[in-house]
Amino acid sequence: MQYHPVVSHIALPTAIDPLWTMLFTLLFVAVAIATSRRPSFGIAAAIVVQPFAAEHYVFGTTVTLAKVVLLGTLAGLVGQAGWKEALRSRPARPIFIALCVVACVTAATVAVATYRTPAVRETLKWIEYALLFAVVCCAYRRDQNDALLVRCTAGIMLLVSLLALAQEAIGAPSGLRIAGSVVPRIAGPLEGPNQLASYLEIAIVTLCAWYRRRDALLATSIVVATCALVLTFSRGGIASAAIGVAAVFAARAGARKVLAIPVGAGVVLGALCAAAWDAVARVGGVLPAPPSASYAGGVGYRPELWHAAIVFWKHHPLLGIGAGNYELELGRVGMSGVRTHANSWYLQSLAEGGIALFLATVGLACTLLLRLGKKLSEAAPWRVAAFAASLALILHQVVDYLVFYPKVGGPWWILVALGATAVSGSRDVD
Repeated sequence: MQYHPVVSHIALPTAIDPLWTMLFTLLFVAVAIATSRRPSFGIAAAIVVQPFAAEHYVFGTTVTLAKVVLLGTLAGLVGQAGWKEALRSRPARPIFIALCVVACVTAATVAVATYRTPAVRETLKWIEYALLFAVVCCAYRRDQNDALLVRCTAGIMLLVSLLALAQEAIGAPSGLRIAGSVVPRIAGPLEGPNQLASYLEIAIVTLCAWYRRRDALLATSIVVATCALVLTFSRGGIASAAIGVAAVFAARAGARKVLAIPVGAGVVLGALCAAAWDAVARVGGVLPAPPSASYAGGVGYRPELWHAAIVFWKHHPLLGIGAGNYELELGRVGMSGVRTHANSWYLQSLAEGGIALFLATVGLACTLLLRLGKKLSEAAPWRVAAFAASLALILHQVVDYLVFYPKVGGPWWILVALGATAVSGSRDVD
């Protein structure tokens, strides 16, 4: 029996049925009741469900765990005070405005899009991000249960990492050619290795910002997640995560030694696992790569995808070709059979929304860094984590388009909301 490092993980669209309707309804009610009693329960639920979509289609859109929890948290907060105050703070207000600007410009592209349904879908996604940001800001302002939120982040990151590492044995959705053989690039419950890497960027940076002393759960989560990050073989993800962790080190100079142990252990363990593939490939039992095989997923290469984005922008400079239309229009520039995004957040925005969406996107990125990066040495851990993760993702998305995926965008905006709402000063997690 021969081991196959790359196996099909394609999930077919599933229409909603009575059982899932009941489960989603029960989840909505449970989250709404829990949030009405303690708003932090709603944030915790949102953190836990982000990597697991459980997508079901209904009326041309999808119902997911994250959407149900968001609506449940919103329902639990209805009628409670603190909305205006939460969004009036200096970091939160400009970030929320920048998010709304991106959503509005994205909506404007619907009018010029050849395919309007994807444009509407992208608009709704940015509205969802803005609503998620606002809801988490309000909930955290009312109930700053840091211990619960940090534990949930550590626990779910550990679970996601273990599910991803299991793909070393059962096969991953994509692979990389090493020593004449193909080795798996793990993705876990996320869409691909780059998406998993970006999710782990956010979570690792968060736990590093909170890690102050020997904590078994946080240390284990950092080690396992860092190991999984290395085994994604995502160059952009690994480099960006390193930058994010370095930003935390710079902000928390006194904690460098204690942080270096779990981070370093994870890197060494991941490197050893990656190096072991060479030995395994030599022994045999690993499916060799055919001479013409391409394990890039059949989605083209970055130079040609970037060139296509520039071509689209030159022909539609103001509002682009419409949000969500890039992958559907690639045949117009000679890339028949290729259906993917531009592998760059900024070039994607330029192609799909013209100069208007590009400026809105750059404005959002600058707003995040400028508003979250003030006085980090005195800032709360959530603020440090939000800045470091935003810096990592903003740089990573030069070569990948990650905010397109709610499993990445959701955790990012939750963390940004916590960082924008957290007061100055540092607290330990008991």
